[in-house]
Amino acid sequence: MQLTAGHLYAFGPFILETNRHLLLLQERPVPLTPKTYDLLVVLVENSGRVILKDELMKMVWVDSFVEDSNLTQQISAVRKALGETAGEDRYIVTVPGKGYRFAAAVTEPVVKEHTQPVARRMGRVATAGGVAAIAILVALGYSILRRPVQEGPRSLAILPFQSLKGDRESDFLGFSLADAVITKLGGVRSLTVRPSSAVEQYRHQAVDFRQAAAELHVDTLLTGNFLRDGEDLRITSQLIDVKTQNILWKGAFDLKYDKLLTVQDSVAQQIVKGLQLSLSPREVESLRPEKPVDPMAYEYYLRGVDLYSQNEFPMAIKMLRRSVGIDPGYSPTWAHLGRSLTANASFELGGREEYREARAAYEKALSLHPAPIEASIYMANLFTDTGQVERAVPLLREALKTNPNHAEVHWELGYAYRFAGMLNASVAECERARHLDPGVKLGSSTLNAYLYLGQYDRFLQSLPKDNNSALILFYRAFGEYHKKNLDEAAKNFDTAFDLRPTLLQARIGKALSEGIRGQGQRGAEILRDMESKIAARGAGDPEAMYKIAEAYAMLGDRPSAVRALRASIEGGFFSYPYIVTDPLLEGLRRDDDFQRQLTAAGQRHEAFKQRFF
Repeated sequence: MQLTAGHLYAFGPFILETNRHLLLLQERPVPLTPKTYDLLVVLVENSGRVILKDELMKMVWVDSFVEDSNLTQQISAVRKALGETAGEDRYIVTVPGKGYRFAAAVTEPVVKEHTQPVARRMGRVATAGGVAAIAILVALGYSILRRPVQEGPRSLAILPFQSLKGDRESDFLGFSLADAVITKLGGVRSLTVRPSSAVEQYRHQAVDFRQAAAELHVDTLLTGNFLRDGEDLRITSQLIDVKTQNILWKGAFDLKYDKLLTVQDSVAQQIVKGLQLSLSPREVESLRPEKPVDPMAYEYYLRGVDLYSQNEFPMAIKMLRRSVGIDPGYSPTWAHLGRSLTANASFELGGREEYREARAAYEKALSLHPAPIEASIYMANLFTDTGQVERAVPLLREALKTNPNHAEVHWELGYAYRFAGMLNASVAECERARHLDPGVKLGSSTLNAYLYLGQYDRFLQSLPKDNNSALILFYRAFGEYHKKNLDEAAKNFDTAFDLRPTLLQARIGKALSEGIRGQGQRGAEILRDMESKIAARGAGDPEAMYKIAEAYAMLGDRPSAVRALRASIEGGFFSYPYIVTDPLLEGLRRDDDFQRQLTAAGQRHEAFKQRFF
């Protein structure tokens, strides 16, 4: 097997050194056979992910045929080496009928004294991050020697900064500066940072930090405010340990407005210092100060981020295009431009040209250094939505190597698995994401794999109690529709449409509600109008097209249902186990064309499973 050279992994009291092929417990080597060691490395490097038995055997016994008993014996040997007794799951969790998952939190510690002489250690840090990386370590007051290993990731929410002046022209700074710090910390493995979408609700209001922490399920909060007076800007902030109610750090920054970019670097560094986090060389590199960005380009970037958070996608695109037009060298701007274009193309039927531009923007973001982990997340989402799920999965698995505790990466991986019909794996990844961050994607995406598995009550329970989101109301109605609670479904379908009539899912729901009321022809006209716009603009993801097929089938229009199903499968939604059992497609099963589409979905599903599982 091929191992990652020269990595250190910390979990519990153990250090795994792949450069010396050693497992250390309190600086003493733990005896392991070669295969036991190889298996442990695979488990640790895939921490948090369920690895199927066949996949494990292929990774550990390369080009060799072995029995299941060999794997069972080696799993027992790993457990014994880690001091795990029968029935425990501190490190290795058995997933019945599937495989195994390494459950302990894994971090990459700073190199310790026992590993190498100081001169060699410093040389290695310099190789990975350069002199600037060492300077950051010194500036932040890190001890390269003997830093205790963090037991599990800290959970952190960075709340929008509050304006002390109430200046509408500068209001965008509060949210977008918080987002910039969140993005900056995305590659730190010992932190799970709540995404900006989760903290958006706290903008422009006084916040009770204990209540906010409870709502966001975090143990640490960063709060702050700002005051702008012409070109002068003062930012104050504090880092709070919620459990102890201690202030871990408090500070103020006085700067000129054209130095806004330095805020995210300074605040991110103070957070790491205040939490006393140990950083690997890779993480140090990710926290290096950004290259100078044109001040006007950076302001347009911050404005675009703020507009995106308010679902003002066209205006966000306009601001971000202006930013890259002035200064094309800032990676986060390209990532957010791609995200805004993708959202407009998908939710508002913006068209194939926006998808193409979005992909180019993501590629540009990833080509620049450093590229935020969010760029990989956004591009993977685009690949999934545009029928290239096989390209999304490697991108996300690679991102998890950077930060296995990034909730949104796990969620996007679960989303990709859902398109490919790996429904149990999809649930596992999405639940892992929700374990890391109970609010991840709560208002913008749903755990559809439960619905596809026929677990309607669990699906409904997984939805937020939100009556102001058209997307959530549609899915609540869709779950009730499957349970045959048609009056409740129609009410929620109609409310979703009233809230946001341009939303693709809301239109599908409106068509179904017309069918519930006996107006099937009117519902079919809504669906045909959507189909024609999707065809003309090249917009809409294949999962949404599948729902159009379901709606046609429930309205009794079988030819249109099969046509939409073909477009969905060819477009990249090949969730074969769901299609086989979907009760909404029951009326299509005798159709020859339906069977041909089912065969095509099954073939791609099997190819995906062989490649990735």
